[in-house]
Amino acid sequence: MNIFNTIIYLIPVAGVVALAYTYFKSKWVTKQEVGTEKMARIAKNISDGAMAFLKAEYRVLTIFVIFVAILLGIQGSLQVNSSPLMALSFIVGAFCSGLAGFIGMRVATKANVRTTQAARTSLAEGLNVAFNGGSVMGLGVVGLGVLGIGLLFMFYSSFFGIENIQQILTVITSFSFGASSIALFARVGGGIYTKAADVGADLVGKVEAGIPEDHPLNPATIADNVGDNVGDVAGMGADLFESYVGSIIGTMVLGAAFLGLSGFESSNQFGGLNAVLLPLVLAGVGILTSILGTFFVKVKEGGNPQKALNTGEFVSAGVMLIASFLLINWMLPESWEFAGQTITAMGVFWATILGLAAGLLIGLITEYYTGTGTKPVWSIVNQSVTGSATNIIAGVGVGMISTAIPIIIIAVAIIGSYHFAGLYGIAIAAVGMLSNTGIQLAVDAYGPISDNAGGIAEMSDLPPEVRERTDKLDAVGNTTAAIGKGFAIGSAALTALALFAAFITSYNVANPESILTGIDITAPKVMAALFVGAMLPYLFSALSMQAVGRAAMSMIEEVRRQFRDIPELTAALAAMTRNEGKQMSEWTKSDRDIFDAADGKAEFAKCVEISTTASIREMVAPGLLAVIVPVLFGFLGGPEMLGGLLAGVTASGVLLALFQSNAGGAWDNAKKMIEEGVEINGVHYGKGSDPHKAAVVGDTVGDPFKDTSGPSLNILIKLMAVVALVIATMI
Repeated sequence: MNIFNTIIYLIPVAGVVALAYTYFKSKWVTKQEVGTEKMARIAKNISDGAMAFLKAEYRVLTIFVIFVAILLGIQGSLQVNSSPLMALSFIVGAFCSGLAGFIGMRVATKANVRTTQAARTSLAEGLNVAFNGGSVMGLGVVGLGVLGIGLLFMFYSSFFGIENIQQILTVITSFSFGASSIALFARVGGGIYTKAADVGADLVGKVEAGIPEDHPLNPATIADNVGDNVGDVAGMGADLFESYVGSIIGTMVLGAAFLGLSGFESSNQFGGLNAVLLPLVLAGVGILTSILGTFFVKVKEGGNPQKALNTGEFVSAGVMLIASFLLINWMLPESWEFAGQTITAMGVFWATILGLAAGLLIGLITEYYTGTGTKPVWSIVNQSVTGSATNIIAGVGVGMISTAIPIIIIAVAIIGSYHFAGLYGIAIAAVGMLSNTGIQLAVDAYGPISDNAGGIAEMSDLPPEVRERTDKLDAVGNTTAAIGKGFAIGSAALTALALFAAFITSYNVANPESILTGIDITAPKVMAALFVGAMLPYLFSALSMQAVGRAAMSMIEEVRRQFRDIPELTAALAAMTRNEGKQMSEWTKSDRDIFDAADGKAEFAKCVEISTTASIREMVAPGLLAVIVPVLFGFLGGPEMLGGLLAGVTASGVLLALFQSNAGGAWDNAKKMIEEGVEINGVHYGKGSDPHKAAVVGDTVGDPFKDTSGPSLNILIKLMAVVALVIATMI
């Protein structure tokens, strides 16, 4: 048992290493130059708005966490093989998820202006600051995940005794429930916030007023930049945090089924808990490989930022493969029999490779369908010439066809990993896919930081070459964000399946007299639940999309009011119209004075307040839907009906999430391509052209697709599976 005790203590140490890395990186980012006084003022407005949103959101979520924790504590005290400590696990999971978002948000709002300042020097310097800011988010998420699970497992092993492993795992599943709950509210709330601001800023500012994106005269620009952080930093961080811990805990529950089998006897070096500890150990090593990969993200002036980011990811993945091979063959027996299947250590390794390869392939496919200059995105650009309708038709088509290959990849990963190692293989494939979450999320968080950097450059009237550099970083950021969302959706499918299998395992342990060996989809109540489950992602998307529409209407009305009622803004817009196509130096002195007089007159705070209030109010209904529905089906319909519900929501949700995320990403980059200037049928088009206006409309439709409803669906899938796992011993 000495090695077992050593491993138990070393797992939290890996989390501490990750958090130490985030501390030093955040210090490094803070020490970089801020830039001009105007840049600092704009950055402070963005930071204050982001933190105001988080405080408002966390106040509401604190009430939810306390209420659910009390219910779990009461339920845990009444159940055999459970404990009131389920409430503690839930609170710790929710706290770690919220803290991950807070850490990432705080550093991202410091890194944005420093990226702008660095881009005044070179593209390479801008990438360096943006990526280091993103790496704080990435390593903070995995560090808190491993530290939280590791400490709880260590505490419960001592409190209950390691011989009561089933009770330990039952209690620890609430950690994943806490993480998933916060993730859903953070993703939905952040998505509503960012898209309400983005739609208002684009439609009134770019289409109606004809001013550039992120122009300082637009009252919604600060709220728009705040939204990039609350949606794509805090939201994405919480999203992948719950995927990460969900896959680990699901695999631990399934690994407990091997206890007592040949090769897993209690007398061996890990007390028979090899398969239980393996996902935690792999996650700990994944932290180290992610840190290693960050040192390979470098770009020279004129180089390709995308290549630099890919290099870091591939180096990390390569080292992780070698480490996985060594760890799996060290910790697991050469072979063993389970449920009529022969499973080998090498089979578990191949399942891990399948998961890791599936994650990378889904990312590459997503890049193809959403990346700047690719054939699918060009098809949207070409069809923008004939107006908004054809632009939208093209985007919907790209989004739909983009689901085909990722689903085939997921299907191959599921079948292959099951072939090699049964249900445990599917779960370990999810762990393999998420083993490099640290660097994957670092690359993803780089995107909104770069986007904010471009906005600050525009609002600060910096030289055009600075905005050109930040635009290059931002274009890559759009692709990395789309890849991150594709990666999150792919991992959601495997994680949900792992949690589904863990739900069946937990139910069977608690109900040995009524073992659930399978779910008959021809049974009427199962088929009914299957249809209801398939409907839920559409209902969930409708709720979030309608919320964005209502919030955006309020934002549009407010921006129009300010343009109409604030004299300085009205006069400045008129001056811009008079001097359309001219450099500022070519304006008359009186027009320049009018424009300068409008500086700071836009009431940014009112737009920030609209987004904050709307997002907090509107996130409640979708969030409660995900928690209440599986509880009702589980207690009223039994395990088979709950299983049908989970099957329906998983299949439908993964497809709809892929479609929405990829369509939105493709629309966004099609718009950016036109803004940079493109030639279609011998005619040059750029900002302000009719194809550009059509592309802005398409991008506005795609915004809530890719940043609100699409990425929220993968949390819906996993949260419902986690809720099923938590109540498995109660139904």
